[in-house]
Amino acid sequence: MATDRVLIPCAACGAVNRVPLERLGQTGHCGACRADLPVRGFHADAPLEVGENRFDLVTRLSGVPVLVDFWADWCAPCATLAPVLEELARALTGRLLVVKLNVETAPMIATRFQVQAVPTLIVLRSGLEVDRVAGALPLPALRARVERFLS
Repeated sequence: MATDRVLIPCAACGAVNRVPLERLGQTGHCGACRADLPVRGFHADAPLEVGENRFDLVTRLSGVPVLVDFWADWCAPCATLAPVLEELARALTGRLLVVKLNVETAPMIATRFQVQAVPTLIVLRSGLEVDRVAGALPLPALRARVERFLS
């Protein structure tokens, strides 16, 4: 199940704040102690659905590598890959951000990354591509592939 909220830990008290994606990049305060929340360093425990309007913000501000799933509704392998990505997001919460981008609703981003088939998985660091996989992989193979880029 994809999410539309990111988790931002408070540096002052350690409380985890759920922030709607549309508020990402704005100044915010911790719900527990009212301290300022950092702009960078957010994560999600489920794949994060983004569109063209938030893609660059999310992929560039993430303090961890981002695995982008370029997918489409009609794609059977994409549907098979979805639970694998959910498990990967849970297992690597705080170390990897999993992002889903529908190529039919965000064609400009898909074109920019020259995605010609779905599913295509691209690992980004600070918005720059560092790895690419075309097709669905089983969880152990995908995890081994992305762990090379985790710090």
